[in-house]
Amino acid sequence: MRVPVYRAHSVAVSAEFEKPVTVEAAREVLKKAPGLDVVDNPEKKEYPLPLYVAEKYNCEVGRLRLDCALDNGLCFWVAGDQLLKGAALNAVQIAEVLLK
Repeated sequence: MRVPVYRAHSVAVSAEFEKPVTVEAAREVLKKAPGLDVVDNPEKKEYPLPLYVAEKYNCEVGRLRLDCALDNGLCFWVAGDQLLKGAALNAVQIAEVLLK
């Protein structure tokens, strides 16, 4: 599902892995990912929202939970500024990594 808004967009992700994954392990991996901020504090109602990622370079990920429909599945929500972190910037960043 993709939800377009004025300046940023969000996507619901349902990922299936070869081996079992825990929410805690996924959160730790995502915290180390460049260009990504983990915003996942349900107790304080803190989630990634398009409103809060507009004009930021990093995307935000949150609402991490096990997927009840997939073996070894994980669901999460990602929001990002479509102008600052879109296909063009991703292409440049991929090229930079390949040139290293």
